[in-house]
Amino acid sequence: MQKEDLIQTHQRIEPYIHKTPVLSSRLIDEIVGATLYFKCENFQKTGAFKMRGATNAIMQLTEEQKQKGVVTHSSGNFAQALSLAALKLGIKAFIVMPSNAPQVKKDAVKGYQGNIIECEPTLVARENTAKEISQKEGATFVHPYNDNNVILGQGTACKELLEKQPDLDYIFTPVGGGGLIAGTALSALYFGNDCTVIGGEPFEVDDAYRSLQSGIIESNLTTNTIADGLRVQLGDKNFPIIQQYVKRITRVTEEEIVEAMRLIWERLKIVSEPSSAVALAAMLKEKNSFKNKKIGIIISGGNVDLNQLPFNL
Repeated sequence: MQKEDLIQTHQRIEPYIHKTPVLSSRLIDEIVGATLYFKCENFQKTGAFKMRGATNAIMQLTEEQKQKGVVTHSSGNFAQALSLAALKLGIKAFIVMPSNAPQVKKDAVKGYQGNIIECEPTLVARENTAKEISQKEGATFVHPYNDNNVILGQGTACKELLEKQPDLDYIFTPVGGGGLIAGTALSALYFGNDCTVIGGEPFEVDDAYRSLQSGIIESNLTTNTIADGLRVQLGDKNFPIIQQYVKRITRVTEEEIVEAMRLIWERLKIVSEPSSAVALAAMLKEKNSFKNKKIGIIISGGNVDLNQLPFNL
């Protein structure tokens, strides 16, 4: 995937997405000893960056494919994104969701007229159910992160950030399936100025960290993390990009995720979901290494079940 691919992708999806704001906080800067710029994809349509990749993927389908619809599996954010993108383009969307997905995300998918099919909360169950629907309905499977068109779409968030702050030294993103960090790494390569990408990942789902150590895609042994959007594993399309262009992945504890999430809520005055807070948590964990640097933080989404907050308001 080349620089021109990202430029064309951005031009293609621009009419269908929000150009989200970049926020900063003097108090957070004082805490970390660096200058932070938060790319707020929680203000994106459907409340997360995934609207970018979903829109790009659907727009690349043939007319025949559009007539039969699309299917994906997702714990919530890509489910919402694909549902809304499909709705806007007038095609059907079948959404496989794990039974333990947050109710707020299930409700949002229904609001975007996505057809929900629930399954057991395992990656195998998600994949098998989506495959069954694809065969039955003739719907085109759109992978939530292991798809080049999705990766390119997700990379446009970083492209926008660098257009506004071209002199960033580092960019931190959360790591789940790898679509966001792979797209971010490509944008940092093509549009940054010696800009380094670092991922944040929960210890409880540290497959990406272990994959970079071993050189092969590792599986998660547990999914016991508050960061529900990261309970997946890397795909074979984004892993090589991560291997080549991501400097490292920093693992964080559940307590560190909650602390970072609370800091975002209190200081930036915005709603961030736990998965988003992982990026800031990773930066905070190593803040002594980034003194006086300019750092971008991708706030990937803000879809939170307010009845399940990890702290009291």
